[in-house]
Amino acid sequence: MMPILILITGGTFDKEYDEITGELYFKDTHMQEILNLGRSQVEVKIRNLMLIDSLDMTESDRSIILEHCKRAQEDQIIITHGTDTMTQTAKIIADAQLDKTILLTGAMIPYKFGASDGLFNLGGALAFSQALPPGVYVAMNGRYFDWDKVAKNKKTGIFEEII
Repeated sequence: MMPILILITGGTFDKEYDEITGELYFKDTHMQEILNLGRSQVEVKIRNLMLIDSLDMTESDRSIILEHCKRAQEDQIIITHGTDTMTQTAKIIADAQLDKTILLTGAMIPYKFGASDGLFNLGGALAFSQALPPGVYVAMNGRYFDWDKVAKNKKTGIFEEII
């Protein structure tokens, strides 16, 4: 079985807290640490594309993500992404009609805060990527959604199905 490709783009998932300035920043991805902590036995390849907040993501950044999805030999891809613009990136990938199972996932709380939903969301994405047919999905809050049938409820911080 081919490994699952995990593309790192940043978002709250990989943010760290600067105790002096009180600001969140990026240093490096925590993906391998998260996989080790979860005792994952799934074979993966991790590729760090960028570490940015999704609100700062440009069309050029989204093109880079799409190109990596197109060129990947792997048929199952997980993209860690900021939650605010996750569906915008998903649309660009879906429009390319790739014959791959692609899940975007993220976190509302940074991993380094210790009580992050990111571990749970990543675990869900790993499982869903192995079970779902080709398509583009969002994996958050223990659920998966078709990319065009989900929205982030900004009041509750929960992803919800839209019809």
